[in-house]
Amino acid sequence: MDLLPDAPHRRLNRLTGEWVLVSPHRTARPWQGQVEETTQEKRPEYDPSCYLCPGNTRAGGVKTPVYDSTYVFDNDFAALLPEAAGGGVDDGLLVARPERGLCRVVCFSPRHDLTLGGMSQPALRTVVDTWADQYAELGALDWVGHVQIFENRGAMMGASNPHPHGQIWATESLPNEPAKELAQQAEYTGDCLLCDYLAAELGDGSRIVDSNEHFVSLVPFWAVWPFETLVLPRVHHGSLTDLDGTDRDGLADILGRVTRRYDRLFGITFPYSMGFHQRPTDGGDHPKAHLHAHFYPPLLRSATVRKFMVGFELLAQPQRDITPESAAQRLRDLDSD
Repeated sequence: MDLLPDAPHRRLNRLTGEWVLVSPHRTARPWQGQVEETTQEKRPEYDPSCYLCPGNTRAGGVKTPVYDSTYVFDNDFAALLPEAAGGGVDDGLLVARPERGLCRVVCFSPRHDLTLGGMSQPALRTVVDTWADQYAELGALDWVGHVQIFENRGAMMGASNPHPHGQIWATESLPNEPAKELAQQAEYTGDCLLCDYLAAELGDGSRIVDSNEHFVSLVPFWAVWPFETLVLPRVHHGSLTDLDGTDRDGLADILGRVTRRYDRLFGITFPYSMGFHQRPTDGGDHPKAHLHAHFYPPLLRSATVRKFMVGFELLAQPQRDITPESAAQRLRDLDSD
């Protein structure tokens, strides 16, 4: 396969049906743009000013209990509300519809100084179990059509608090990105798009980053972000609730490996947005929906130079400089233990 390693070319994202432009020759260009500040702060195990630390009062006035594992609560400043609203607009041109939802926060650990990569295997397994339980609980509500589990890590990605935590938004309708992926998977003429894709990646090997008995992490062929990774189960699973105990141990293990590699790439706590796409909870069968996790990190050349989605990317299509193969090699060369 000629991947055009040094020439501009475009690659098809089979999960969305969209194209990404790859420009490997641009890695030599000088950079005089924005340079991010980096500070490797040493955080305490407990911060009395942190509203997510055990026993502290949150910004909304509610006291966080003294918890010793994961802790889930309804977001005090939720973007969505569970109450049904009336009204809306639909005159054929202007369309607006009410949207219900529930927004929750998941504290991964009571310790303020940890990240997923710094947590023990049993603690990571507890996080995976919590995600699965929340997906099942929220998805069982008769009006919830989709459950989005995600984490924004680092101030660069908009995290408002450094305490290890993620979010879950349960929505009435299917959001844009999962809808695009679900449509591509449903239209695929084989048994499962991502099962076949993973088999192709394992056969090639150049974009594989890490693996265990149950899960594989790789830089997707169509990656947009410089060090983007995709985490896939080796066998077909539609959702987190389909995973048995050993599968969940495998997921916990690979998530720890991915995040530790990220942190060692530039010697900082690596910023990213991470989230799971899985079977919708709208009552449909969705047999081709395949559980997977996306990691979207913004850093490009170093801890201080990030990738910006502007100009051509906003107005035309995404573009990347370093190839997915070279990004995978750099991540693969790092220690994950």
